[in-house]
Amino acid sequence: MGEVVYFTQRAIGKGNVKAWVYKGDCPKCGKSKMGKPVDEKTGKVKVRAKEYVCPRCGYTVEKKAYEETLKCDVKYTCPSCGSTDEASVPFKRKKFEGMDAIVFLCSRCKTKIPITKKMKEKGEPEDE
Repeated sequence: MGEVVYFTQRAIGKGNVKAWVYKGDCPKCGKSKMGKPVDEKTGKVKVRAKEYVCPRCGYTVEKKAYEETLKCDVKYTCPSCGSTDEASVPFKRKKFEGMDAIVFLCSRCKTKIPITKKMKEKGEPEDE
């Protein structure tokens, strides 16, 4: 789990989704994977950090800008047609029925399948 930025496994209707996003290389030095900053006092990763840092060269990039450069790999069973497949989509949340979600299409029936944040229901206001 140390090499991923995001991982989730969900049931969506009659289908299910498993999605993960691998950490990307540093855009400056290219020799290390970007990660959240580490607190110098405790040695623990800052969970709610607003930026990612290269541990080798110290290059810093804003969280949203960095995450939009990554790819989300998905294994899914479509809730509409029941087919099982894999997809790779940009790790960028879009509005889907009022919620922020990573949205991809079923390769067989072209149904939009959303991966929403945990515990979000349709019509519930989005936190920022």
